[in-house]
Amino acid sequence: MPKVLIADDLSTAAVEIFRNHGIETDIRVGLTKDELIEIIPEFDGLAVRSACKPDADVIAAASKLKVIGRAGIGVDNIDIKAATAKGVVVMNTPFGNAVTTAEHAIAMMFAAARQIPAADAGTQAGKWPKKNFVGTEVSYKTLGLIGCGNIGARVAERAKGLLMKVVAFDPFLTEERAVELGVEKVDLDHLLSRADVITLHTPLTDQTRNILSKEALEQTKKGVIVINCARGGLVDEAAVRELLESGHIQAAAFDVFAEEPAKENVLFGAPNFVATPHLGASTVEAQENVALQVAEQMSDYLLTGAVTNALNMPSVTADEAPRLKPFIDLAEKLGQFAGQISDHGFEEVVIEYEGDLADMNRKPITAAALAGLLRASRGDVNMVSAPAILADSGVKFSESVTEDSPVYDSLIRIKVLVPKTANSDQAGWRSLAGTVSAGRPRVVEVKEMPLEGDFSPVMLYVNNLDKPGFIGSLGVMLGEANVNIATFHLGRQAEGGEAIALIGIDGEPAADVTQKIDSLPHVRYAKVLHF
Repeated sequence: MPKVLIADDLSTAAVEIFRNHGIETDIRVGLTKDELIEIIPEFDGLAVRSACKPDADVIAAASKLKVIGRAGIGVDNIDIKAATAKGVVVMNTPFGNAVTTAEHAIAMMFAAARQIPAADAGTQAGKWPKKNFVGTEVSYKTLGLIGCGNIGARVAERAKGLLMKVVAFDPFLTEERAVELGVEKVDLDHLLSRADVITLHTPLTDQTRNILSKEALEQTKKGVIVINCARGGLVDEAAVRELLESGHIQAAAFDVFAEEPAKENVLFGAPNFVATPHLGASTVEAQENVALQVAEQMSDYLLTGAVTNALNMPSVTADEAPRLKPFIDLAEKLGQFAGQISDHGFEEVVIEYEGDLADMNRKPITAAALAGLLRASRGDVNMVSAPAILADSGVKFSESVTEDSPVYDSLIRIKVLVPKTANSDQAGWRSLAGTVSAGRPRVVEVKEMPLEGDFSPVMLYVNNLDKPGFIGSLGVMLGEANVNIATFHLGRQAEGGEAIALIGIDGEPAADVTQKIDSLPHVRYAKVLHF
């Protein structure tokens, strides 16, 4: 009989789901790391929220563990890389608390605009401080959304109901989806200069980290209100403190912080600052929904092998898995490739299948490709949530199937349309193709240029002009930067024309390496990729 450790508070109904499936449960909330390491070898499953932190040490000790289920969206508390290496499936519940988080953002906006917490404290202290609290109306003001996905769209709906004008910055929001939501799509600079209230609803990724930097905050209107109910690390907290004290920021309300639990923070005690302890998903309805969902998902996996909402494993049946697995791996890597080189988002996605893939169940392969594509910018995207997230963004998507493949038994091609507002050298269609050879995924085409190469954990992608001396200059530069080359693959359109270099390297290069490569003659684009 499988055995599940419930290490954070789940509802009684969720515990009953496990037991009704015949799964033994042990509820131990508030364990220290050492206590968790001591008992984790007994369990096949681990159910958590955000307090329990199964890191690499915990996972290393988990000799029987097959699945970790997160009742909620964010998986910052779980070491997914360690879990994947150990063969542990990590599941989350991506849609269970969107409404709750959106409502909390609206509540925080009102609390900041009307200084409700401070007014409450003064009133209950017997001071009757009426003259000290002159608030701000939100009706007819401009709300700036940074991120207009599943949660951001719900915030927009509620803000429109408050008669606010909504502007949104999201590279993956199409004009059609913006019109449908009744919001105006803008770039970040326009949002900063126009918004009376700014609220963030984006995951924490390399592209969004510190998106509201000190420089960005200084571009905002005097008297702006800043709301963060998304993720700590999106905003420069010290800069917010400074601008609150100067009066440039009228008020701020944060539910999340760079370091949690936030027992101390530079913002605490700042004027007109409202704080809550990561309550965005903390309603009875949301807690119940995600707890029931994670219990069902974990039970299904432990008893039947069915995988749902997994972040590190495709959703396939046991019968399909052996045949589909290498193609799912290929599709995800091609998607990751495309996502990492689409710095300005994309307006359309096309996936083409050729050869033997015409007769396979392509749905999980497509889902894996979209998950890889979106993960670079959206963070915690899995195979189940990826198609819905893409659809909600309004990005056009299509598939085509050809029974014959001119060169390979099977081939997957991913094409993304980069918007014309992006760098003119990089706008337009980008195309990547790959195949499976000897059970391993290989990239065989980049921007319609043929090449053949394996995927490496860290790769350097360079788009250049085919001119003498480029390869030598690049090799010297990498050598001087102490970057060891593991593999080197080249492709070109024609002699002297556009060319591609795809280089597997041993380890993460220094941050300035790509800048130096960009400065080489004939280089159009360079980026470090991770797979």
